[in-house]
Amino acid sequence: MPSADLPDPSEWRRRARAFARQRLAPESAEIDRTDRVSPQLMAALAAEGFTGLGIPPEWGGRGGNTTAFAGVLEELAWANAAVATDLSVHLSVCSAPILRWGTDGQRARFLRPLAQGEFLGAFALTEPGVGSDAAHLTTRYDRVAGGFRLQGSKMFITNGATADVVLAFATRDPAHGAKGISAFLVPNGAPGYAVAQRLDKMGIRGSETTELVFDMMHLPEDALLGQEGTGLSIALGALAGGRVGIAACALGVARAAFEEMCRSARLRAHDEDRACVARAYVELESARALVDTAARLKDADRPFELAASAAKLAASRAAVSIASVGLDIAGLEGTRVGHPAERLLRDARVFPIVEGTTEIQERILGRILIEHEDASAERTPL
Repeated sequence: MPSADLPDPSEWRRRARAFARQRLAPESAEIDRTDRVSPQLMAALAAEGFTGLGIPPEWGGRGGNTTAFAGVLEELAWANAAVATDLSVHLSVCSAPILRWGTDGQRARFLRPLAQGEFLGAFALTEPGVGSDAAHLTTRYDRVAGGFRLQGSKMFITNGATADVVLAFATRDPAHGAKGISAFLVPNGAPGYAVAQRLDKMGIRGSETTELVFDMMHLPEDALLGQEGTGLSIALGALAGGRVGIAACALGVARAAFEEMCRSARLRAHDEDRACVARAYVELESARALVDTAARLKDADRPFELAASAAKLAASRAAVSIASVGLDIAGLEGTRVGHPAERLLRDARVFPIVEGTTEIQERILGRILIEHEDASAERTPL
């Protein structure tokens, strides 16, 4: 929990909204065009305290809870989805697992500079040919004198090229399934670490997405996060929290697309557009309610996985739906490269895939709702 002198969630949101409007929005078109986020912009995020959100002050952070985290990401994504996505990954699936499962030595070495914006974090679970089936990794690790040796590759890794530390997952024996997977803190520059390629994407351009190769990569003993064999539970725990962040990012894109839709509708003054705007508003606010519920449940230390999956599913669908109809209303003008409607649709289309596809979210929701009698605890309003 944040200390008494740190801003509450509404203050975090106000700060992020000002930053998004004054600093981020003017650079958004250039970020999309060049597929680059400047180091100066990332430094500005750190100066605002965003890179330390959710991390206690004793580890260099600025406190704040999940509600603040979601509000900041929504505001940033309203202006630029790439920057918001990078920050979400940095906080939710790299910094948060180190805070929860790391030793004090690992927190001092990695978490403190992550919180202060001196380091950028990444999360490396997905592999070529191994996306949603995380229990069947092919990246292998072996114990060697003084530590570990990793061999394999990771694909679609956000922040992978410039991250200072990557939370990576490997299996000691694929035959052991989930019980064979362990988590490792990999510093950029470790012997055998290489960035194989940076991928050119249709949306959230500026957020670097890379393939990483671990070629007989050597790591010391203290690179292991948690215990051997607990890697998959660490990954799934991180992803559950990460879905709240990605849902908030999708919500920000949906809100920007809704505002753009309204601008286009005012220019056209067509009666049919009113129904489109009304439906989009309901989609947007329904997704907002689910994101808020997921964040509040997590802050209350109550089961939140059901709500996180529902929020991610609803917000990503709302972003795609609203951006798509918004482009229809903008007409041919909206199809021009660089038009806000065009960019927002490209950005929105990424969210049903990242941090667990739509199909995975439906599977999670169905499993919890049908198989777990205590799922009602998550459905109970706060």
